[in-house]
Amino acid sequence: MIFFVTLRIALRALKRNLLRTLLTMLGIIIGVAAVIAMVSIGNGAKAMVEAQIASLGQNVIMVFSGNFSRGGVGMGFGSMSSLTADDYAGLQKEVPEVSAVSPEVRTGAQVTFGNQNLSTSILGVSVDYIEIRSWPLAGGANFTDQDVRNANKVALIGSTTAKTLFGDGDPVGQIIRIKNVPFAVVGLLGTKGISMMGSDQDDVLIIPYTSAMRRLAGVTSFRSFTIQARGPQTMAAAQEQIRDLLRQKHRLPPARDDDFTVRTQQEISDTATSTSNVMKWLLLSVACVSLLVGGIGVMNIMLVSVTERTREIGIRMAVGAKGRDVLVQFLIESIVLSLIGGLLGIILGVVSSKVVSGLMNWPTLISPEWIFIAFGVSALVGIGFGYYPAHKAAQLDPIESLRYE
Repeated sequence: MIFFVTLRIALRALKRNLLRTLLTMLGIIIGVAAVIAMVSIGNGAKAMVEAQIASLGQNVIMVFSGNFSRGGVGMGFGSMSSLTADDYAGLQKEVPEVSAVSPEVRTGAQVTFGNQNLSTSILGVSVDYIEIRSWPLAGGANFTDQDVRNANKVALIGSTTAKTLFGDGDPVGQIIRIKNVPFAVVGLLGTKGISMMGSDQDDVLIIPYTSAMRRLAGVTSFRSFTIQARGPQTMAAAQEQIRDLLRQKHRLPPARDDDFTVRTQQEISDTATSTSNVMKWLLLSVACVSLLVGGIGVMNIMLVSVTERTREIGIRMAVGAKGRDVLVQFLIESIVLSLIGGLLGIILGVVSSKVVSGLMNWPTLISPEWIFIAFGVSALVGIGFGYYPAHKAAQLDPIESLRYE
């Protein structure tokens, strides 16, 4: 009963200076909203990266031409043409833990159909590529091994490219021109979405790698290999076997660095998610600073309130209130201030996350546990930053307080 009386007194005191109360809560509101919004954005980014990694396919190993860090110098992806047809044959026949391999030749080209034209990515691969990538066909069929052997002028078209060139029409069976070379569209690829690098995976034309090498790019080596291991438990063994084979094929002595880079799907995922996590915690730390500033604001206002109400405190003590009662009153005021600010901050944070998602087309994932954490932290802020002013009020001398003007 005494607690509810004290709570009513505390609420009445907060209502007495409503504008100051709202301004004091503003720091808590902004801090909690920032925590909710930053975590939601960070979780959304992580989920997007994980979805993009999953779009690579199942049990995928990537072999890139060149070494990302060779001889102490960052060379970068595709910096050397070190992958050959002999490597491709060896990977198919001599690595027991590999179930499928596709070389990759990438180039860009102007593509035309009628009076429509666009510049898009041309990807030369083997028949196994769309199976490795778990890339379904929305129409038509995949090109064949015979198409690869004969470097036939056939293509699979991505959904974005098809929409640009054909609108709502069916692209299968149509003849398009790539660098003025006619190619027949034999299949329409399903939608894949955005890649890890932020590019549209559906803005692409996939053709036999032999056609890309002989008819478009004029190259004799490969940019990369996309490889599928026999299972998730064999990924490490397959990676090691691939590395050993390529070093043997390239006649690299033990002391020499690889002239290629092997990355598993898990390694790519770990790298991408670790970067995403660093950004999330960086944003969260900034939000926590905002919450700390809000707590300092609560302490400042509560100290001012104690000074203003010194005479009131003296009167309460004179009529029988104990120091503990005064401490509880001011502590309740501080906690109520922080909790209301926390609730409003949660609402603002959720709304802000939705607004960011809608305006910037950036995925956000609101985490219920972080909502509870933010609310709990706002209560702790009220206790932590409100205790000193409450303790100071409880220690006032009743006689001196009654004399205070």
